[in-house]
Amino acid sequence: MTTEEKPEPGNAFDWIGGEARVQELVTRFYDLMDLEPAYKELRAAHGSDLTSAREKLFWFLCGWLGGPNHYIERFGHPRLRARHLPFKIGILERDQWLACMDQAMGEVGIDETLRARLRESFFGTADWMRNTPS
Repeated sequence: MTTEEKPEPGNAFDWIGGEARVQELVTRFYDLMDLEPAYKELRAAHGSDLTSAREKLFWFLCGWLGGPNHYIERFGHPRLRARHLPFKIGILERDQWLACMDQAMGEVGIDETLRARLRESFFGTADWMRNTPS
């Protein structure tokens, strides 16, 4: 077997590189949201302090990717749509979230095959979260 024929890890959590890489991804995602004008509506929806959002996304992504269920252990079932109903999520917010996450995945060096799979999964979830027609 050559190095180009490496088997894929068992799940996305292992493939991404475990908790340290998930933390790196989440950190970059929120840093970009804070820095890039292209994500200003998304950033505005998060309030002044991102600390709680950073923790919750890290905990959620660990489990969603197939790793430890930190979020469920703390809060129970994620109920994503219900928990996000207080926030306006339209096409603009969906697209900014997806673009910000894709940029973060690229900047932290997520494997391109995994990145494409995650992009598709993130789109399905983000589109389902929309609660305004715009």
